[in-house]
Amino acid sequence: MSAAASLPLRDVQLPASPSWWPPAPGWWLVFAAIMLVVAAIWAWQWRRRRARQRWLDLFDAQVSQAGSPVLEVAAIAELLRRAARQYQPGAERLQGDAWLAFLDEKNSRAFSEGDGALLLDGGYRPSVDAEAVQRLRVLARRRYLSLLTERRR
Repeated sequence: MSAAASLPLRDVQLPASPSWWPPAPGWWLVFAAIMLVVAAIWAWQWRRRRARQRWLDLFDAQVSQAGSPVLEVAAIAELLRRAARQYQPGAERLQGDAWLAFLDEKNSRAFSEGDGALLLDGGYRPSVDAEAVQRLRVLARRRYLSLLTERRR
């Protein structure tokens, strides 16, 4: 009998499977990259919200400092022209119906045919209805923010 025949054969012994913790260094890098992307998105959104709030605070402060409803309309018109210049250079020079049409949002005629028409002559009238100015303020505030946040044409 040979020596190989007398040896007892055993089954192949596999090592224990690796534990799931701690993960391999590559997984730490993947986790760090994911966290970096999440942090960058959060910071970008936070800055955007903060800028929007600053713009709205500026709008509210400028309009409330005006004092009378006539001066509020003039302040609203000035702020909208500033935002229009940021959105599309040259748009602040539009006059009359072209200006109101520029301010109209898609599928809306709120400036051309609605409360926004007060912008044309409201700053030059001797008196203006305070309720109409309040409706204009709400409309203009929304449009002011959209002009500053939308992508330029």
